[in-house]
Amino acid sequence: MTNIDYNTQRDQLRMPEYGRCIQQMVDHCKSIDDRAERLRCAQTIVQLMASMVKQHGDADEFRKKLWNHLAAIADYELDIDYPVEIERIEDTRAQHDRIPYPQKRIARRHYGAIVEALMQKLTEIEDEEERLALTQQVANQMKRALARWNADAMSNDKVLDDIFQYTQGKVGIMPEALPLLSDQEILSGIQTANTGKKKKKKHHG
Repeated sequence: MTNIDYNTQRDQLRMPEYGRCIQQMVDHCKSIDDRAERLRCAQTIVQLMASMVKQHGDADEFRKKLWNHLAAIADYELDIDYPVEIERIEDTRAQHDRIPYPQKRIARRHYGAIVEALMQKLTEIEDEEERLALTQQVANQMKRALARWNADAMSNDKVLDDIFQYTQGKVGIMPEALPLLSDQEILSGIQTANTGKKKKKKHHG
């Protein structure tokens, strides 16, 4: 029987405005052993965050704000060489502008509204290499979402087909051109993340 993952049973998001999708990506980023790969993953996440927020004012300040938000979402436990100065804020949620969460019907609720919104971003990226890198990150996140929703439904072909359907055929990628994390890596990563959360709760309890 599949366990249902209710929002009320999950850990509170440090920055709810970015959604659980970004939180899960950051959690995965923290678990990457290779430092260079960890930084590349963080850069991709910041790009995703930038696509969700309307830029106001100076571009450098906007970039600094995003990296600081990333650090806060990671609870300041993401070990990378940040390209900006990170200013630790104890309660970040009270220190930044709210980001309106989209109030609309979600076609595939197991992926969430953020993944759905990112599909539009994929269709707007002209640089093929950049689009492929972002597609890979989003596809891996979709695969994690499937694993949490119903592990039996987890499939690379389903993820790529859903991307094709989401983007109305504008983003179609052959499986061999977009290697995704294996089923074992996905399930192991989820198990590791859950174990880490339980240990953290026990430590603070």
